[in-house]
Amino acid sequence: MRELTRAEEEIMQVLWQVKKGFVKDILERFDDPKPAYNTVSTIVRILQEKGFVDHKAYGRTHEYFPIVSKDEYSKSHLNTFVNNYFSNSFGKMVSFFAEEKEISIKEMEEIMKIMEGEVKKQKTER
Repeated sequence: MRELTRAEEEIMQVLWQVKKGFVKDILERFDDPKPAYNTVSTIVRILQEKGFVDHKAYGRTHEYFPIVSKDEYSKSHLNTFVNNYFSNSFGKMVSFFAEEKEISIKEMEEIMKIMEGEVKKQKTER
């Protein structure tokens, strides 16, 4: 899956929230100073070319909606991140954050509970 630019990701965040909308609807979700209408319109068309968004036409007006879910993009983006920066090892990534003290003890305990649950789940599936 192709990676999004920051501007494209901002537009997608809005579309994932609203589910569908016209360019004016997307613009309303931005804080001031809002981007120009033409800028948002151009980015939405780029997202459509990249296969992230589709539209329904009402005459000359288009209502846009995401065709790639937030979860689907998040998984792909995270996998690419882990591959590029941590040699495709989630263990190395968690270790990095733990060593840099970016993860609290509570968060580490939560991660351990999740991992223990996943280990049990995968053992029972085999």
